[in-house]
Amino acid sequence: MEIILLQDVNNLGYKNDIVTVKNGYGLNYLIPQGMAKVATPSAKKELAENLKQQAKKLEKIKADAQAQADKLKGVSVKVAVKASENGSIYGSVNNIMVAEELEKQGISIDRKIITLSAPVKALGDYTATVRLHKEVSAEIAVSVVAE
Repeated sequence: MEIILLQDVNNLGYKNDIVTVKNGYGLNYLIPQGMAKVATPSAKKELAENLKQQAKKLEKIKADAQAQADKLKGVSVKVAVKASENGSIYGSVNNIMVAEELEKQGISIDRKIITLSAPVKALGDYTATVRLHKEVSAEIAVSVVAE
């Protein structure tokens, strides 16, 4: 089933993308949650017209995302967690902790757009990716240290 996404959906697509999903996922989850609508021919025409009208706005949004990505370039985050003597940590470090540490540095980033490269369950250095726009992303160095 083809649907038009009304908002960004992780691992599926971005707002205004036309994607193909299984019927159950589309009808039982995406459409009732208000995340998508059925891609009928008239809805596709309407989407094309809206995108044509919003082209300049989209360029500005992309430029703003690029400016924020440039601001994030070279930023590193240090997350202090409780750890055992052999270097394994109690629990794990997630995107919420990274967002909180960025907030302490004065950078406001939504936690939902931060993705860690690998599950963080030990002390060390990792990389987090911040998806600011569908074509713009930035990488942040994350150091996990013991308290």
